Amino acid sequence: MKNFLLPILLLIISQAIFAQTAKDKGLSAIDLNKAKEYIEVLAGDSLEGRKAGASGGLKASEYIKSKFLEMGIKPWVDNYFQPFENENHKSLKMRNVLGYIPGKYIDEVVVIGAHYDHLGIKTNKTNDSIYNGADDNASGVSAILQIAGAFMASGEKPLRTVIFALWDGEEVGLLGSFHFVEDFQENITFPLLSAPKMKGHINCDMIGRNKTEADYNHVACFFSPEKPVFKEWLENDIVRYHLDLAPEFHPMNDSPGGSDHLPFSMKGIPVMFYNTDLHEDYHQPSDHADKINYDKVVNITKAAYLNLWNMANLKDF
Repeated sequence: MKNFLLPILLLIISQAIFAQTAKDKGLSAIDLNKAKEYIEVLAGDSLEGRKAGASGGLKASEYIKSKFLEMGIKPWVDNYFQPFENENHKSLKMRNVLGYIPGKYIDEVVVIGAHYDHLGIKTNKTNDSIYNGADDNASGVSAILQIAGAFMASGEKPLRTVIFALWDGEEVGLLGSFHFVEDFQENITFPLLSAPKMKGHINCDMIGRNKTEADYNHVACFFSPEKPVFKEWLENDIVRYHLDLAPEFHPMNDSPGGSDHLPFSMKGIPVMFYNTDLHEDYHQPSDHADKINYDKVVNITKAAYLNLWNMANLKDF
């Protein structure tokens, strides 16, 4: 009996060690240099403020696609782009950018996302007409790209399929995320199932600024009240991985609501939402990359990666 049990125990232990090593390997791929690269490109003047459906927004979507291709992230739809239109904005040819990693469970999906559009170019009382949107929301996009790269770097196939979503049209009414949620069942890549279940969603929107010097590590984390385990995950990971974050937790019903977690929450999908609050440069041409707290962006990115790893790999949550 002892000889029979020993190999099984060793196998279980070795699998646990491998899983932990894979998770840590992915975490180590998240770094400050990538955060700076992504945010500086997305918030650069050449992308003209990334207005939904405009040339700058289209350039931003091509840039995101190129990063997915470099990482080896598969397209959720045929060519990464999910085009959509809206009756109130008929002139805007908008498109989400969607990539995914297939999981072992073909009937369960988790989604992490951030909107890549901003306000574009507008005349104002300053000499700067480009609304670069470094915090809103190049910071969130940088997190999604880094987390996608981290999952690839882990070398492990997740239990659940993971979708990495960059939304268009957030600034004109959360259009991209609403379209995805409503359209989800009609654009399934799995041949055997008509409706995989969405088990959870993480939203990163404006994760890179401080209101004051005292807020250098502050982050607001909103979570579905029926999933207190989301709060426990973050608290435990901050300690375990020495993340320099001081989270302020709120149940999702206290959320301001004006971001891309809302369509998921309305469908009863458990959500987490990271945000570092409004600031004086919100929706101003002065929201520039040189004002970003990159250490904070990296720490929130790591926290969101660890949350997503749990969503994707824990059998029950």
